[in-house]
Amino acid sequence: MNPADETVAVAAEVATPRTPVDVAVGVLIDAAGRFLMTTRPAGKVYAGYWEFPGGKLEAGETIVQALRRELHEELGIVVGAAQPWKTDEMEYPHARVRLHFCKVFTWSGELEMREGQAFAWQVLPVDVSPLLPGSLPVLRWFAAERGFTAATHIA
Repeated sequence: MNPADETVAVAAEVATPRTPVDVAVGVLIDAAGRFLMTTRPAGKVYAGYWEFPGGKLEAGETIVQALRRELHEELGIVVGAAQPWKTDEMEYPHARVRLHFCKVFTWSGELEMREGQAFAWQVLPVDVSPLLPGSLPVLRWFAAERGFTAATHIA
């Protein structure tokens, strides 16, 4: 393929919208107001990046059902009430994702990183890195809710 054809092919890819993949995301908040972040497991896209835990919805699942399943599979916990919070779409090179963020204040069980990921309880400014781009809006939302005006993370 000559360079002109490659440019047309890339432009066609960019112009064609991709169907978003729906993802349920848990924003676990403890009694002290800290929130849980985990790393993406080895072998996955963006392995080692810090994010809020969750995963793709399976056919027929609601957001809360998917969230409960994913957090049990990944973290070994049983989620209590999950409060739908915000939705955001992210365009990554590998996929377009629609992130359904839910706040979770109650759960049972001890955190058990079942996919070999790391975890850290965080406050603003977040001191873990690198951060998955889809996590950055959550930090801005927390800052707005909490009246936090400094940088939300340490780069």
